[in-house]
Amino acid sequence: MPQMTKQEFSRRRKALIDHMEPNSIAILPAATEKVRNRDVHYAYRQDSDFFYLSGFPEPDAVLAIVPGRDHGETILFCREKNREREIWDGYRVGPEGACEEYGADDAFPIGDLNDILPGLLEGRERVYYSMGRDQGFDLQVMGWVNHLREQARSGAIPPGEFLNLDYILHDLRLFKSAAEVRVMRQAAEISAEAHCAAMRLSKPGLYEYQLEAEIMHRFMQAGSRTPAYSSIVGSGANACILHYTENTRQMKDGELVLIDAGCELEHYASDVTRTFPVNGKFSQEQKAVYQLVLDAQTAALDVSRPGNHWDAPHEASIKVITQGLVDLGLLNGEVDALIANGAYKQFYMHRIGHWLGMDVHDVGDYKIDGEWRLLEPGIIMTVEPGIYIAPDDKTVAKKWRGIGVRIEDDVLITKEGNDVLSKDVPKAIVDIEQLMRTA
Repeated sequence: MPQMTKQEFSRRRKALIDHMEPNSIAILPAATEKVRNRDVHYAYRQDSDFFYLSGFPEPDAVLAIVPGRDHGETILFCREKNREREIWDGYRVGPEGACEEYGADDAFPIGDLNDILPGLLEGRERVYYSMGRDQGFDLQVMGWVNHLREQARSGAIPPGEFLNLDYILHDLRLFKSAAEVRVMRQAAEISAEAHCAAMRLSKPGLYEYQLEAEIMHRFMQAGSRTPAYSSIVGSGANACILHYTENTRQMKDGELVLIDAGCELEHYASDVTRTFPVNGKFSQEQKAVYQLVLDAQTAALDVSRPGNHWDAPHEASIKVITQGLVDLGLLNGEVDALIANGAYKQFYMHRIGHWLGMDVHDVGDYKIDGEWRLLEPGIIMTVEPGIYIAPDDKTVAKKWRGIGVRIEDDVLITKEGNDVLSKDVPKAIVDIEQLMRTA
């Protein structure tokens, strides 16, 4: 059952209105449908900003938010009911349903947009809009404004200023409500079970896509209709390709497999990575690298708490990984100097994580006025250190080459510290081997 109510979306619109300048209007278009080939479209997904404020799932829609409007502040333009099209393409809410089901104060057919929207713009001093995302809609908006400017001598008052809607809206999206946390916790739990299922299924001779299929099966069985991003199932040297998604290789005995996969649930993403031995037993070299990555994640989680800045977990992971690489003989020199000159980036070339929400790489500034943002309760982020030793890296002994390890969890910042939403999938070496041994 959907957990986002009309009241939740109404609260979000109210929060946006509270941040808008007086005598303004915000305009958001829905995502457009994308053609895959000839008469076939890609599966439709609503624009995240549009959905965040409306919960409305259909294309060919426009949302206008007009603070102080006498007849209601939320206006939705959408497709009309059409029996014939609904037979072919499915149910349409229609303007009446937009009010009843989604809490719009007023709703009109999308075909009336050019007749009604200019009237909503007229007399408003400021327009909040995300320019540059949809070139066609940009031209429409500018056309309405220019038309009002042309009518100025007849008394029309065009908007005088455009403001970036993203600046306000994305900061609101960064901080998750209790309802959002519930959905994201469930998404992380579904993903955790899918990763456990992949561990139980794994054995030499299977293909990467067979583990991917098991993960997708678990997602859908639990109510998720889609992954939040293209799943990564990289075995052997493929684990060293950060965004590997071909997933076509046959897995071999003695290799590791890195799975980065998360489901999307009610428009919210999870993002989980685990690395484990294809045959259920880590080799000594694999164990050493894996434990180093796990220690780095533990150190990063320890400082993922309110009052610390966004970069603190990354800094903590760098210290642990650099020291560990020196201890393993993969780097040579003084740890502080190796950190200063970025020597660790040969093996750890990405940052510790990213914001997580409706988008897997979610919105929100990482710096404010040039300084790293402080972590605050309600933020959800990933913590995902990794070590990747290229198979052709001749600067290291052959026994290390081709080992790739990443461990990633979804982490809610709380008043007391943090809550790991994806904790149900094991990551200690002994726990992984135990799960795979008893499968």
